[in-house]
Amino acid sequence: MIVGIGVDVVDIERFRRTIERTPRLRDKLFTEPERDMPIESLAARFAAKEAIAKALGSPGGMLWHDVTIRRATGQRPTIEAEGTVAATASDLGVRVFHLSLSHDGPVATAMVVAEG
Repeated sequence: MIVGIGVDVVDIERFRRTIERTPRLRDKLFTEPERDMPIESLAARFAAKEAIAKALGSPGGMLWHDVTIRRATGQRPTIEAEGTVAATASDLGVRVFHLSLSHDGPVATAMVVAEG
C-alpha cells in the first residue's frame, strides 16, 4: 500500500548561491556523510529530503539530520531515516521508502514513494 508520494525540484545554481551566501546551511541541512559532496549531489539530496517530508504529509517537527541519503557506486540511492523522520514514518505505517534522484543541467529532482 502506498502511504504517500513526494516530489521536489531544486534549481542548482540558486541552491549554490544560497550555500555560498550562508555556509552554515551545509551543516544544518546535511549529515556528515553528505556534506562534502558536489553541489549537484547536495541539491538532489535536499530535493530528496523535501520529497520525503511531502510523502509523509509534511508534518512539522522533522529534523534535517534525521535522514541521510546514501548511494554506493552502482547501486540505487537509499534513505536512512532515524529520530523524528523514522518516528513519523512508523506512525504512518511506512515500511520502506523508494527514491529516485536526478540532476541534469540546471535542475536536481527527487521522487519518493513511502510504502506501507
